[in-house]
Amino acid sequence: MGSEQRHRAGRLHQSNKPFKSRHASKSSLKEKSKGKVNRTAIRRTGGVKIVGKTDRRHAAKLEQQKKREEMTRIHRIFEGRHGAPKIVPVLSLCPDTDVHVAIASLYRSIGQEPPTNPYESSVLNVERFKQKLQFVPLRRNFVDVMDAFKVADMAILLLSAEVEVDQFGINCLLGILNQGLVSVTPVVQHMDKIAPKMQVSVKKSLVAFNQQFFPSEEHLFTLDTEADSTGVLRYITSQRPKPLAWRDLHPYMLADDVQYVPSDQDVGTLKVTGFARGNPFNANRLVHLQSFGDFQIEQITTAPNDSNKSNDMEEDEQVADKPVPGEQDDLVAENEPDFMENEQTWPTEEELAAGEEQMRLMGREMDEDMPRNNNGKVTKRVPKGTSAYQAAWIVDSEDEDYSEDEDEDDDMEMTLDNGDDHVEPADLIFGNNNNENDIDEEYEEIELEEKGGYKDELDPEEERRQFEEYMATRQKEFNENTEFPDEIDTPINLPARERFQRYRGLQSFRTSPWDPYENLPIDYARIFQFENFKRTKARVVTQAIVGNVKPGTRITLWIKNVPKEAYGAYNKQRPYIVFGLLQYEHKMSLLNFQIQRDNAYEEPVKSKDPMVLHVGFRRYSVRPIYSQNSNKGTNHVHKFERFLPMGGSSIATVYGPVVFGKVPCMFYKETDNVNEPILVSTGTFMNTDVKRIVAKRIVLSGHPFKIHKRSAVIRYMFFNPEDINYFKPIQLTTKYGRVGHIRESLGTHGYMKCIFDGSITQQDTILMNLYKRVYPKWNTELWKGALDSSEYSSDKIVTD
Repeated sequence: MGSEQRHRAGRLHQSNKPFKSRHASKSSLKEKSKGKVNRTAIRRTGGVKIVGKTDRRHAAKLEQQKKREEMTRIHRIFEGRHGAPKIVPVLSLCPDTDVHVAIASLYRSIGQEPPTNPYESSVLNVERFKQKLQFVPLRRNFVDVMDAFKVADMAILLLSAEVEVDQFGINCLLGILNQGLVSVTPVVQHMDKIAPKMQVSVKKSLVAFNQQFFPSEEHLFTLDTEADSTGVLRYITSQRPKPLAWRDLHPYMLADDVQYVPSDQDVGTLKVTGFARGNPFNANRLVHLQSFGDFQIEQITTAPNDSNKSNDMEEDEQVADKPVPGEQDDLVAENEPDFMENEQTWPTEEELAAGEEQMRLMGREMDEDMPRNNNGKVTKRVPKGTSAYQAAWIVDSEDEDYSEDEDEDDDMEMTLDNGDDHVEPADLIFGNNNNENDIDEEYEEIELEEKGGYKDELDPEEERRQFEEYMATRQKEFNENTEFPDEIDTPINLPARERFQRYRGLQSFRTSPWDPYENLPIDYARIFQFENFKRTKARVVTQAIVGNVKPGTRITLWIKNVPKEAYGAYNKQRPYIVFGLLQYEHKMSLLNFQIQRDNAYEEPVKSKDPMVLHVGFRRYSVRPIYSQNSNKGTNHVHKFERFLPMGGSSIATVYGPVVFGKVPCMFYKETDNVNEPILVSTGTFMNTDVKRIVAKRIVLSGHPFKIHKRSAVIRYMFFNPEDINYFKPIQLTTKYGRVGHIRESLGTHGYMKCIFDGSITQQDTILMNLYKRVYPKWNTELWKGALDSSEYSSDKIVTD
């Protein structure tokens, strides 16, 4: 029996590392990288000394320590006897679920009595888990739900085992997802009414529904027993709140108590008490009250904690922060335009008359340059036997710029072939001029027809009849073809130079220069412009971190000059929120939002349609204009969109207060019921670039009347020679890709001779692109629909 030899791999054999699935899960990777940070090398000024291993370890250790301290500080706000409570709104997604029954079950699970007023927010002190929870029962009011989730740390979503989530619940879930997701706890009610065999399938169905909005949420809790309720409390207290970047940049507060001290008949001082959260409050900055605007702070004082009321010694109020004179932000939101500083360049009547006269003479300049005979008739040198009609179609030498590539290639080949064997004619060598005489005998000069007497023009009745037939055909094309939505027809009764006097032509939409400060409206004098928006944002955000009022402290904000209606809007059964503004966030500017249309909304969305804008913690009534989200051009020109397209991202532009950070935004269409808004689009704030040019495009179209090779007579684009001469410098294009220009005007009915870079067909359409810069309207106002406290009008389920 021969010995078996195993094959050995050669020296050049490639061996791959085997895949290890035990390191592929997210939980294992997260567990493995816990506490680690990306170490950055310490750079010395000299650039010569190499950092040692000990220094790198020390730098990484300091970075880890800093990160642990930051996480501990955030979590420490909710711990201890004097810690701030976690804000936990309780939302009913189904019409048959009961918020008050759910809160009462959580209270009874730790042996405490439920609150006497079930509609007001209450604080549950869970001593077992060393935390406090502030439950906010929410009625079925859309604005209240959105406001409560802006400041929420955790949330309880109530589902029903019998009834599906209605439209109000779907709208609330979409709004919560778009403005920023918080940690949620789904709880199902009425599970005891389901047959035991069906409970498993019902739970799977509810979990699948939750994962459509919260993919990482796999839990589904019940409150049927005390053990189940305790499990919900344990889950809420053990969870760390998810950070919201746009919210954590600002100080904010959920009011526990509101008092009003009138100082005048209409205004007074509003004292709002609650726990400070987010960045520190600063008395030099402004605060925003929902539906009422921005106000200044008189002072910030400490407020005694509710847990210390049982003690004999009461804490006195102390001034935590006061505004520094000269450093407090003012309430000036916009500039006052000085009309005397405008450019005094409006033309006088004499200048307008001179311009019209020059325009009338433009058509005659070409005729004066053309050769004429003794009788004053225009002549042209053509081969013998050519008629006057044929001579009009012969292209002059100055129109030969548009030459086809095939002709150029043929010329190049002839030049290369004849380059070596260059032979001069014998007539040139011996000085014989008989060749010139022969050429003169082959050509002759003939008289051309005058433009006013263009023989192919139709009589007015026939011209109008053909124009009506053409317009009927065009209307059918407009209804069937959406490839050229900007195409319009020139009015026949109004000169085009007057109708489109604000428009201009661009040789290249992406590269042609356009001055962003040219002919700006008066509204641009009312807004503020940043020299460097990114640098200003970095400085403002860095300054907002420092403050005397630390998060987690119970304070009282003294807000001055507040109208008494703001105090009248306070209701203990509705969330009352105060947000602090960063520096410059009160100033008006031009806001650009990157948005995407919601797929569920199928109706057309037109520019300048009224919308309700939810941006961060503020709400406004706006009329945005839409434009393409393109960054390809060097001139910063972007095409205006008449309608918001479906799919892809667009830019919405409005006037509004300055925003810092990636703040989410939502555009809603208002309905008769404040609780049934229609979500139109969602997105984020982009920038405040006032140099961004939004150009509206219109396309003037014409129809070929006669075609001869690269020349053609075009009609129906203009209807008088003055308009043709006015728009003569602008380049022409066709739907089949040809490029050309206007050569001259023919007759008096708007016919014009055009030259193209190739032959065109009778089915082609001649186009002229014109552009005009558009601006949003100054109509941004605070949306005050949140003052409506009505609930969602849905059919309540009546139980016997």
